[in-house]
Amino acid sequence: MELTSLESQLNSNPYPGRGIIIGLSPDSAYAVCAYFIMGRSVNSRNRIFVRDGEGIRTKAYDPAKLSDPSLVIYAPVRVLGNKTILTNGDQTDTIYELMDQQQTFEQALRTRTFEPDAPNYTPRISGIMHLEHGRFHYAMSILKSNQGRPESCCRYTFAYESPVAGEGHFIHTYKGDGEPLPSFEGEPVRVSISGDIDAFTDCVWSNLNQENKVSLFVRFLETATGKYETRIVNKNK
Repeated sequence: MELTSLESQLNSNPYPGRGIIIGLSPDSAYAVCAYFIMGRSVNSRNRIFVRDGEGIRTKAYDPAKLSDPSLVIYAPVRVLGNKTILTNGDQTDTIYELMDQQQTFEQALRTRTFEPDAPNYTPRISGIMHLEHGRFHYAMSILKSNQGRPESCCRYTFAYESPVAGEGHFIHTYKGDGEPLPSFEGEPVRVSISGDIDAFTDCVWSNLNQENKVSLFVRFLETATGKYETRIVNKNK
C-alpha cells in the first residue's frame, strides 16, 4: 500500500466518523496514537473527552442535551499493563476485561459485533498497542456488517510487527458522509507520522472537518521507557 499524507486523508473526507491512528515517530523514540470523534447530530456533538485514570472517557458537555447515552458515552482509551487499548465504543471494556483474563485481542472481539444503529450499522473499530522492553507492535480491528446485512458480521484484524519509523496506520468508521453512512472498506490506510506531540495534535485537529469534529486524544509513549505524554482537544469549551 502506498504511503499517504495523513493531512490529505483527513481533510479530503468531511465525515470519517470516528478514527484511530497508530504508528511510530520518525526517530523511533515514540509510539504514537490518536483517537478522534465527529458528529452530525446534537447528541453526538454534545461531548467532550475527559481523563479517566490512565485513559479517557466521553462525557456529555451539556447533560440536558443528552438524549441517548448508549452509543456515545464510553471509555475510548484504557491501559492494561503495557497495553494501550483504543476503540470507538464500549468494546474497550470488553477487550480490557477479557485480556486481563488471558484472552487475546481477537478472542475478546469475537464476543462483540457492529453497533445496532440501523441502517448505518456503524463498524466497531479497535486498536491495541503493546510496548515492552523497547519493543513495540500494534494491531487494529474492524467489525462491520456484510453490506448492511444485520445478520452477518465481517471481522478483520490487522497486526503490525516492527513498525517503520515515521509511518502508521489509520482506520475509521465511514468512507464519508451519506444516508445511510457507508462503512470503511479495505485495510487500514498507511499514513505518514511526523512532528512532536504538539505538531502531530495540531495536524490531526486542524485537518478534521470544522463543522463535524468534536474531540481528539493524542498520546506519545517513549519506546524505551513507556512513559507518555497526552493531549486532549475538545471543540466544546
